Amino acid sequence: MSTKDDLTKKLRDKTAKIAILGLGYVGLPLAVVFGEAGFHVTGVDPDKRKVDSLAKGISYIPDVKTETIEKLVSGGMLTATADFSILKDMDAVSICVPTPLRQTGDPDMSFIISAMDELAKYMHKGMVVVLESTTYPGTTRELLLPKLGVDNGLVAGEDWFLAFSPERVDPGREDFTTINTPKVMGGITEACGEVATAWYEGAIRIVHHVSTAEAAELSKLLENTFRMINIGLVNELAIMCERLGVDVWEVIDAAATKPFGFMKFTPGPGLGGHCIPIDPLYLSWKMKSFHYNARFIELASEINTNMPRYVVNRVMEGLNDHGKALKGSKALVLGAAYKPDIDDVRESPALDVIGLLRQKGAEVQYHDPYIPHIHHEYDGWKMDSVPDLMKAVKDADVVVIVTNHKQYDYEAIIESAKFVFDSRNATGKLGKNSDKVERL
Repeated sequence: MSTKDDLTKKLRDKTAKIAILGLGYVGLPLAVVFGEAGFHVTGVDPDKRKVDSLAKGISYIPDVKTETIEKLVSGGMLTATADFSILKDMDAVSICVPTPLRQTGDPDMSFIISAMDELAKYMHKGMVVVLESTTYPGTTRELLLPKLGVDNGLVAGEDWFLAFSPERVDPGREDFTTINTPKVMGGITEACGEVATAWYEGAIRIVHHVSTAEAAELSKLLENTFRMINIGLVNELAIMCERLGVDVWEVIDAAATKPFGFMKFTPGPGLGGHCIPIDPLYLSWKMKSFHYNARFIELASEINTNMPRYVVNRVMEGLNDHGKALKGSKALVLGAAYKPDIDDVRESPALDVIGLLRQKGAEVQYHDPYIPHIHHEYDGWKMDSVPDLMKAVKDADVVVIVTNHKQYDYEAIIESAKFVFDSRNATGKLGKNSDKVERL
């Protein structure tokens, strides 16, 4: 029996030993799905806090229930460790580590490189490796293939198998989760793709097999570039509507009544999260090496990046209309998470809005029911969520709604506030009909 056939058999009958490198928002849900499907899964993460939490059967990610972790751990289907040497006994490894951007706008590959260097020490014949971390086209072939295979004297597609399958996690979403969101899979060779697909089909309902790793890498970037550009479009529309004296939310709702040829996107204070603000810039960065300027991406990024400043300028103008200067005013920012009803602050525009308000001389506080503390990595400031929301609302000269959490009683907030700037249309008709509220 060939190496491919032997490994495929192990994967199909679920006797293969599975490892997930990185136990964050992507890795832990994936580990759970494989464990629930009948695979014995070992999660590997250098963060001892995560390992210790899982050992106690406790989840640290809202999308994964503690009862689920407890059941898998007690049943022996899920273990966690910070010891990478366990990889020598693994048959299948999925890499789910962060891929942020540096301040200079180029990809930070340090997490992938670190995971790859550890894995390279324990590579062996009969192993399949899938990279899930979003990255630029060519990463799997140019970075992982030489280090994991060639340097170890292993031939991809014969001795071992390498593929890319982009993560599609949307934190806080309940209708589409890891198990029922279709997975794209592209191998370095045809055999690599077939083995990796056989593995993931054992746990994920739909696996869409593409011809190459590059096609899979680009599919992820297309998904989020599409969203980034369309958000940039409606953000610019919001700016234009304000100058024209037209309600942008009314315009968008009217356009959305068309049952074909239109997809609804909404403006806001800027982009946040682990995908949309970052992924398209990986593609833009890569294309520079081909002397090509990704104009749509660069323009949309420019518009979206400027939205926190636009929001702060609108707040300043609104305060002026209420006879107040921004400098010395008390500003309360509602919401620190990058989207509603989650505890994820990654790339959240709230951090930029708060930072800009502070720069303009405002006394800034924030409230978020999901995020008790925030800090700005580059500017160094730290803040705690105010303990008494309604007192803070009453005391503030302006309440700036950045994240439209469902938990907020917007009617009570409008009633108690002196002035509200709503960047998300969270107040809806209440805000539209109130003299106290100005909407984006």
